[in-house]
Amino acid sequence: MIPLRDNVPSQSIPFVTYALIALNVAAFWYELQLGGALERFLGTFGLVPLRFQAARDPFARFVPVYTSMFLHGGWLHLLSNMLFLHIFGDNVEDRLGHLRFLFFYLGCGTIAALVQVNMLPQSALPMVGASGAIAGVTGAYFVFFPRARVLTLVPVFVFWEVVQVPAVLFLLLWFVMQVFYGMSALAGAQNGGVAWWAHIGGFGGGAAGAWLLAPRRARAGGD
Repeated sequence: MIPLRDNVPSQSIPFVTYALIALNVAAFWYELQLGGALERFLGTFGLVPLRFQAARDPFARFVPVYTSMFLHGGWLHLLSNMLFLHIFGDNVEDRLGHLRFLFFYLGCGTIAALVQVNMLPQSALPMVGASGAIAGVTGAYFVFFPRARVLTLVPVFVFWEVVQVPAVLFLLLWFVMQVFYGMSALAGAQNGGVAWWAHIGGFGGGAAGAWLLAPRRARAGGD
């Protein structure tokens, strides 16, 4: 399923969401300029669980946690992440406020990275992408907007249909898929190097953080 837009209008300009999208696009443009040096660059600034576990210098250990959030492995990786951030980020930023949303986003990304590292500590593959932090944003959206609806492109046999799906159902199905593939990864199945546990950790951290950081009016009842 591919989300196209939701039915919750933003009440303010989502400056932080737009800035995060711009930073991710700029970082990917820089990656495209590296040519043959890209693999080494991603190995240095991506988060490698095995190296994280072995590092003793706190600076060297944690810098990749944050740099990896702005790097992507390809156009499809970038575009899918930015689509989710664009659809769900503006409303969560509305609820939390600009500055609090920024710290929330980075915090969710940190939780996502640490969950991935702890679930697959021996992985030597560099983890890159904003999906862990964005999963946290969708977790908060799940809490804040239980009655929202998402216009979604859904495959029906060989055709695609555009339907409105309740946000709760859309995000719950997405989360269940992450858990399924995450368990498969623990069992040793190959899933294209996707950091499924980062998605699970980010979503869970975002849902929990929504209750801690939300203004009181947001806790009283979602839209």
